[in-house]
Amino acid sequence: MAEEERAREAGEEKTESSVEWIPKTRLGREVLEGKYKSIEDLLNAGEIILEPEIVDYLVPNLEHELIYIGGTPGKGGGIRRTATRMTARMHKSGKRFKLSAMVVVGNKDGIVGIGRAVANENRIAIEKALNQAKLNVISVRRGCGSWECNCGGNHSIPFATKGKCGSVVVKFYPTPKGVGIVAGNEIKKILRLAGIKDIWVKTFGQTRTRINLALAVFDALNKLNETKGDL
Repeated sequence: MAEEERAREAGEEKTESSVEWIPKTRLGREVLEGKYKSIEDLLNAGEIILEPEIVDYLVPNLEHELIYIGGTPGKGGGIRRTATRMTARMHKSGKRFKLSAMVVVGNKDGIVGIGRAVANENRIAIEKALNQAKLNVISVRRGCGSWECNCGGNHSIPFATKGKCGSVVVKFYPTPKGVGIVAGNEIKKILRLAGIKDIWVKTFGQTRTRINLALAVFDALNKLNETKGDL
């Protein structure tokens, strides 16, 4: 019995040590030592995140959503959206397939990130996209820029802004409380995780290309930290 207890304890210690984070970069070691108290302090310092564990450590309540970028023909025409997009290349031995996935992460309080990855399997592609999204997190500037509300809260955005990727252009406008997120489902996922509750969204271009649409939304959120004034 004593040997079994020792073996069980050794297995538990091995499991705990296997999930323990060992930093591989200077920034990771500084975060573990307590130099940065929050993810906002790290982003304001202009540091480049190279380990997804840094974001997990500083933002324990991080959530994620899949952006449905793929599609298959549906019954009676149309497209049935899927979480991953399949592409094929021709070789001498036949077709070779790749799967790409896009994931958005956020804490619903001003932190959001988006990532895209390619792999041979669905699960691996989603995991890689999740880690990439954590490396691309940004701080979203929020406020109440609507003259109809003027409450001084953080439920909307402080001013109008726009983002672009490919042919897709996305414009954001501040709204009063209670309006909600007036946008499509995939845009709602990103804005909800960013912590925005009320906003008007206008889109232009080939918005059926979900990858460009998501990246245009992310570009517009990022420009809230760079631009001032209305469009």
